[in-house]
Amino acid sequence: MKIFIIAIVAGLILMSCSKPENVTRSHSLPPIYPNYIDVAIPANVAPLNFLMRDSTDKIVVTISGSNDSIIVKGDQKIRIPMKHWKALLSAEQGKRLCVRVIARLKGNWVQYDPFYWYVKSDRIDPYLSYRLIEPGYEVWNKLQIVERNIESFDERVIADNNLTKGACMNCHIYGNQNASLSMFHLRGKNGGTILNRNGKLRKINTKGKGMISNAVYGNFHPSGRYAVFSTNIIIPELHAYRSERLEVYDTASDLVVLDFDKNETTTQPFISDSTALETFPVFSADGKWIYYCVAPIVPLPDSIKSLKYSICRVSFDADKGAIGTKVDTLWNAKKMGSSVCHLKTSPDGKYILYTVADYGTFPIWHQEADLQMMNLKTGKIDSLKEVNGPNSDSYHSWSSNSRWFVFASKRDDGIYGKPYFCYIDSTGKASKPFVLPQIDPSIYDNSLKSFNIPELSKGQTPYNASDIEQVYKNQMEEQIK
Repeated sequence: MKIFIIAIVAGLILMSCSKPENVTRSHSLPPIYPNYIDVAIPANVAPLNFLMRDSTDKIVVTISGSNDSIIVKGDQKIRIPMKHWKALLSAEQGKRLCVRVIARLKGNWVQYDPFYWYVKSDRIDPYLSYRLIEPGYEVWNKLQIVERNIESFDERVIADNNLTKGACMNCHIYGNQNASLSMFHLRGKNGGTILNRNGKLRKINTKGKGMISNAVYGNFHPSGRYAVFSTNIIIPELHAYRSERLEVYDTASDLVVLDFDKNETTTQPFISDSTALETFPVFSADGKWIYYCVAPIVPLPDSIKSLKYSICRVSFDADKGAIGTKVDTLWNAKKMGSSVCHLKTSPDGKYILYTVADYGTFPIWHQEADLQMMNLKTGKIDSLKEVNGPNSDSYHSWSSNSRWFVFASKRDDGIYGKPYFCYIDSTGKASKPFVLPQIDPSIYDNSLKSFNIPELSKGQTPYNASDIEQVYKNQMEEQIK
């Protein structure tokens, strides 16, 4: 076994030989943050740096595999060197790493029970974008869309509202997890839907004839030619019910399909129904179906707790650009007694992932909001008990190999959303999730931003914040029909 010794405490020979004098066995797991205890990780993830949640002043960590090991020391924080970490993960793909922690606490050395990292050879898409935003209610100060390399700690800003006169930016998504096919909405006087196709940026006014609003929540067709959108009249309101703080609901919403080649939209009367609310549409992996959420209209805001959305689907013919006429209900809100939102189909076509809450379609302040996953072939629903935390879990997206997904979770404090990753094995079983690693593990303690709408992609986005500024200031808006 090859051992990389990163640092050795003076006078101590570490776990592989003798131990520090007067070591006490705690017979408990170390109080580390983030909670990286017994998690499945991809072989291409950045180092899982962590800190101790007690008065530890010295810490020695051994990370052992069947082929390699590394030893790292710190004060209260452990930062694993990138070079040795990557070599270790490469050598241990498909195996587990044993992590042993010895810490000095009030002058005494304590040896904790070991825990494990399960290194999966199924890699995760290497780039993650998210909107950094203060978790406010009606105003914002500084808002950015940021792209992070998951394999390292490199990060860059791809859109910044300080460069666009404070305009709100939201709903950034990728097509097929492909960085050269993406879009987001840039609000304000000079705004529009910013479409990126192979690095060419277009600014589109998506409010066509007869539509109740511009496009809001959307998803690309696998071909990249089409996107399906909801059009929504959205009302945000503060209320004092439980810990929800803010409720956002629609007073009207419809569905349309936009053809980017022709700049035309199409719809059907039953998905533009004034007696129902349709929202959060997505295409199936093969592009032959549109899945969406729908609820009958109820008096709002008085009956907000009665607003419950089901999952339905309708066929789509990409050759004709035509929506079908027969609607199937896959998840019945009346029968389930809850409400769904944020649908995302897996790239392999097997699953649909969604958020379930007591009511409505704005779950980020709902403590009860959890993820669920439906097998599209069998209809079986997995409640993902291993995945969900005590606070809101929502805003999820898949990796291109359907083995990983990322979601925004407020499990730590109920206020700030952070990106967590979860592994799905070949049988559909989910593992305990882990939070996005940071170069300094105390970043999450000190940050006043939520990592909103995390989206995975296979490559780096071919534009930056300066490009978006130029589009905002100088590019003419295209009008759809």
